[in-house]
Order: sequence, then C-alpha cells, then structure tokens
Amino acid sequence: MTAGKKITCSLIVCTFERASSLKRLLDSVEVQNSYPDEIIIVDGSLGSETQVMLDNHTYTNLKYFQVDDKDRGLTRQRNFGISKSEEVDVICFLDDDIVLEKDYFTQLIKTYQEKPEAIAVGGWIRDETEWRKVSNTYIPQKDEFVMDGYVRKLGQRNYLRKQLGLLSDQPPGYMPEFSHGLATSFLPPSGKSYKVEFFMGGVSSYKKELFEKIKFSSYFEGYGLYEDMDFCLRASRIGQLYVNTAAQVQHLHDTSGRPDYIRYGKMVIRNGFYVWRLKYPKPGLKAILKWSLINIVLLLIRFGNAFSKKNRKDSINESFGRSAGLISLIFSKPEINR
Repeated sequence: MTAGKKITCSLIVCTFERASSLKRLLDSVEVQNSYPDEIIIVDGSLGSETQVMLDNHTYTNLKYFQVDDKDRGLTRQRNFGISKSEEVDVICFLDDDIVLEKDYFTQLIKTYQEKPEAIAVGGWIRDETEWRKVSNTYIPQKDEFVMDGYVRKLGQRNYLRKQLGLLSDQPPGYMPEFSHGLATSFLPPSGKSYKVEFFMGGVSSYKKELFEKIKFSSYFEGYGLYEDMDFCLRASRIGQLYVNTAAQVQHLHDTSGRPDYIRYGKMVIRNGFYVWRLKYPKPGLKAILKWSLINIVLLLIRFGNAFSKKNRKDSINESFGRSAGLISLIFSKPEINR
C-alpha cells in the first residue's frame, strides 16, 4: 500500500438462516463513519428469508449471492466471497451476529496506515468482562489477569487452569507449545493495536494480497470451528497480525445455524488438535501431557455444567462429543495440511 493512498476495503459476510441478525449487522454498518467500498453477502440459507429481507432494504454497495451445496459452509462461503471481491486493498469479515461501534472500519484501516508491516488486523469484542485501570505496580490477585495497566478476573476455567499450572505462559493471541492460549479478549481496552498470531475470524480483516498465497482450508467443513485459527497461524508465517482494541464490536450470539452439541464437542477436540499440530508438529512430552490434561479438565467442567445450568441436555451432549473426540484421536488423527 502506497503511503497517503486511500485504503479500500470489501466487507464479506457469510450467513446461514439468520436474516434478522444480518439486518441488525448491516444497520450498524450503514451508520459507520467510514463505509466499505463493497459489501458481499454470501448466503448459504436453504430458504429465501434472507433474500427477501435484503430486497426490502437498500444498503449501498451491496452484492448478494445465495450459494448451493458445493459452496455452502463457512470456509467455502468465505473463499467464494473472496472470488467475488473487486480490486481492493483489504478484505474484512464479520459474523452475521455482530454489531459494530460507529468507528469500527476507521479504526481497522488506521492500524494498516500506522503499521505498514500489518498483513491482517482483527477487531476487539466488547463483552460483560469488567476491566479496571490500575497502576503499573499493581500486583494482581490469584484470580486476576493484568496487562498494560488494566486488570480483569480470569474466570472459572482459566483460574482453575492457573491453579493446576495449565494456564498459558504467552501473551493473549499467542499459542503456547501445549496450545490453549489466552484469547484476544484478554487484550485490555486500551485503544492500542497489539501484535498477535491469531484472532477471531468473525471480526477480522486481511490484505487482499494475502489470498494470493493462502486460502481458508477445506479441512474445516460446515460450521468451520477453528478455521480462523488455522488461517491466522498460516498467515503469521507470512507477515504480522494485529488486534486493534479501539475497533470494537458486540457479539450478540445467535445459536441458529450451529451444529448439534455432540458434533460440536467432537469438533472442539479434533479441530483443536489440528490447529495445535499445525503450529507445533512435534510438541514435547510435557506439552502433550498438558494438552491432554487441559482437555480432560474442560470436559469435566462442561459435564459439571449439566448440574448447575439450565441447558442440561446441551452440556451432556457436548461432553459426550468431547469424549468421543478424545477417543477418536487414539485411532485416527487428522491429516494436517501445512
């Protein structure tokens, strides 16, 4: 990108049976202070509800494609959307159940302008986590995480992992040798851009030139759990990734279009194993033991949710899926496409 040149961008949204969520997202895009040069909707829905919604609402620069079986599924829809994009500098992806803050695109593009080495930039999801500003000399409590003058609670799972010596020793957005790194939600709301090697695909952007070198992997069919991790890890071999904590969104989780919980639990394990071995083809024995222990601990926590939360059946089914995933690795490990 030439210094001083306007950076152009496409927004690609892959959707499936979520017309109302998609409209809410597009309404938040419509009021942005920097508007995408094109919006590409790749709809894998079986019905026409999404198309009818878009026919009844006008959004500038929008192109709509409804795909059939051969292009259906998150990974395939993303690659399809890339193939339909015009000549732009940056391609942005957003999940259809995201809502943007008004300056989201302005902040993303700002990182590319200020960090010319950036090949990809992710946004930052605002959730219910409470962050507090503290002094640089603040000593966190056992159940707290501190970074760059901000502190937050670790949460049940990560606090237990810390007590067991299984918490990541890397900054947020980096994978340790035993996998299970801290998510980019552990980056503080400082307004800064932080170096990472992975971020969430639902709030992501990439220089279009990157797609001349790599594509989203065909291994991650259907729901595509961890396909964003796979792509980011491969992209991080090529250039530097960032998360801009000033490019903020809300993720209003829509459960429609997700796989059944047994299948989801199995994907958590097998796809998690895939991205781990993509980054670390030959981890040490200690890392292997830690990876296994963490998955067993998380499985037990998920099973325990059946006795403390409302969706008992979902917790039990996901636990069965995770168990099946772990057992399946003994007999059949995924073939890693490096």
